[in-house]
Amino acid sequence: MKQVSGGTRAVFTPRVMTRALGFGLGVSLMAAHALAMAAEGSSAASADAASAASSTSSSTSADNSQVLPTVTVNGTNGNAWRARTASVAGYENALLRDTPASVTVVTRAQLDDQQAKRLSDVVRNDASVNNDYAPVGYYEGFSIRGFALDPASAYRLDGLTLSGEQNVALENKERVEILKGLAGIDSGVIAPGGVVNYVSKRPENVASVTAGVDSRGSTSAAVDLGRRFGPDDQFGLRVNAAKENMHSYIDGTNGRRTFGSIAADWNINPQASLQLNAEFQQWIQRSASGYQLLGGAVVPSAVSSSKLLGAQSWAKPVTTDALNINGRFDYAFNDNWRAYVSAGRSRTMIDDNVAFVYGCYYAASCSSGSTSPYFFGANGDYDVYDYRSPGEYRRNDEMRAAVDGKFSTGPLRHEVLFGTSALHRVVHLSDAVYDYVGSENIYGPDVDFSPSPNSPSVSYPQLDAWQYALFATDRVSLGEHWQVLAGGRAVFLRQKSWTSQDGPESGTDKSALLPQIALVYKPVAPLSIYASYSKDLSLGDQAPVRASNAYSFLPPVESHQYEIGAKYDWGNRLSLTAAVFSISKPFEYAQPDSSDAGYTFVQRGTERHDGIELGASGRVSERVTVTASVAAIRARAYDSGNSAYEGHQVINVPALHAALNADWSVPGIAGFDLLGGLEYSSSRNANEEGTARVPGWIVVNAGARYTTRIAGHRAVVRLWVDNLFNRYYWRDAGEQQGDAYLFLGAPRTARLSVTYDF
Repeated sequence: MKQVSGGTRAVFTPRVMTRALGFGLGVSLMAAHALAMAAEGSSAASADAASAASSTSSSTSADNSQVLPTVTVNGTNGNAWRARTASVAGYENALLRDTPASVTVVTRAQLDDQQAKRLSDVVRNDASVNNDYAPVGYYEGFSIRGFALDPASAYRLDGLTLSGEQNVALENKERVEILKGLAGIDSGVIAPGGVVNYVSKRPENVASVTAGVDSRGSTSAAVDLGRRFGPDDQFGLRVNAAKENMHSYIDGTNGRRTFGSIAADWNINPQASLQLNAEFQQWIQRSASGYQLLGGAVVPSAVSSSKLLGAQSWAKPVTTDALNINGRFDYAFNDNWRAYVSAGRSRTMIDDNVAFVYGCYYAASCSSGSTSPYFFGANGDYDVYDYRSPGEYRRNDEMRAAVDGKFSTGPLRHEVLFGTSALHRVVHLSDAVYDYVGSENIYGPDVDFSPSPNSPSVSYPQLDAWQYALFATDRVSLGEHWQVLAGGRAVFLRQKSWTSQDGPESGTDKSALLPQIALVYKPVAPLSIYASYSKDLSLGDQAPVRASNAYSFLPPVESHQYEIGAKYDWGNRLSLTAAVFSISKPFEYAQPDSSDAGYTFVQRGTERHDGIELGASGRVSERVTVTASVAAIRARAYDSGNSAYEGHQVINVPALHAALNADWSVPGIAGFDLLGGLEYSSSRNANEEGTARVPGWIVVNAGARYTTRIAGHRAVVRLWVDNLFNRYYWRDAGEQQGDAYLFLGAPRTARLSVTYDF
């Protein structure tokens, strides 16, 4: 089954798509014209300036024959993987060293060098992040510190909430910020894992084109055009566009995507500025179902990573149309006080068509009752369903207004932030077709079945939720060595939901005060030590289809986090971090009982994750740059009332996960760098009882980058090979609506790209 909580899907008819593409083409042409005019004006101005400079130089030479000494400048561009600031922990562009939270920033340079296409390519740089139900051809799910991220609230674009039911394009992103752990003061109602924030590129004078190909036959092309123009470069415009034909490693799941974005800046005067962003992406690709445990207890062996389970001739690709727009107005009252107002809309529309593989209820091998019907049969049998859910629509509208400033009271220096926000979440879904059509076996040949004759209903509202918030924080500096950060967020949640078109309405009204407090000690300037406490509120999970309360939403729950950490900047070139944390929340699971369904989805007991994280980012020598991350997590359930779920690691959370990436500038070959990466995961439990485990694995990646000049313009050739040694491994053993699925990692794939600046 596909995730319902917090999701939308939408369908564009050919007529609507034609108009949309026509409008997008028109905007792109107008933008290109404006850029060309700006470039022409800039070139003319440069020519005039050069002429004037030449004249002045000649006059000066005639009057003064003094020769200045030669100055030689040496430098390396080896620190592009290291970020110094982020905007996900309450303050704008705050120094990471002084932020009392665990934050990872993946820079534009690292995205380019690793040729990242999806968020799963990005998060492999952070050991605290794992895939959590991330099938090919569908939007991906993730967990941070072992807690699954809620697509309704955990993903951000320029600080504003995204509809997470999309694979966000990366071509127009400057960096990706990952806040690990509770973020109550900054994020409101959210799952305790953390936040992923995409930061858009801003307009600047740039013009480049990138073409790429991979070893499976995928091709891509992207263009990045930007220009600042007007008096004092008052205006800025940037256009990004991309087209990709995707050839997947799973048979029958090829796809394509089209992307376009526009970013505009207007520096109205020295005090005021305006930013606008808009991006649209269409992603069309057939979705691949995951494997399940054989008989509910055994991980499948010797299965093909290229096999599409339940392949049917009548199955259609999943179509996802995503539109994200936002704007922001900033005003500086003086050097110490400023305010901003931002607003955004994120909308996803999904037409979901898939021959979905699930359980073995109808298979002969399960009819005896010795095997749970919610897993594959012990011999590999599984059921195939015709699943059609058109017109899924999810929308997030958010507005924020805030003021921040600096002032002193005696010896105390204050940095304050206060404001308000409102978030409106809407979900429309249909009564989907979900009909059994036949049974197959994971080791057998494909069998074609007839699709269901039934049709889905029209799309109708299933969720309407409002979140209002007031927030404030004060960072107080006591001398040069101590800081206290104290604040909170008052949230007001009002939610209505429907389980059927004519079904009863259920609602939730809840308010909570979410405090955050941190103490920071800086014994010396490069070192920061902190201790923090945070409280958060998150929406309850949705019951799985096998439960007696199927599809119902459990009430919101509170989470608590304690964290102690240290950050050190070594030689101003290498950032070292360490953090110890403990996060707890109510345990949510399918409790076996005497109901007709045999299970009821409940909140009972406590789920607690205790862990330690270590990280490094920057230059270890003049020629070597690294990013490294290690996370050790002990995730347990307590007082659940079911001993089978306790005393072992929670499902899909590795006890140890590590990631290392390096860039070595080869001596003697100007512009040539060798790249490498390694990711390690210990084994993971694949069911709630902890009786089945997927083995641990090590995956090695490698690549190279060569930077040169062609016809006077910069050109960069990049090669990246994922899974260099073609390791066979299970990358994901996550849950979806209470059911466990297994996904194999991709086999060896090489990507080659060329970027040319003109």
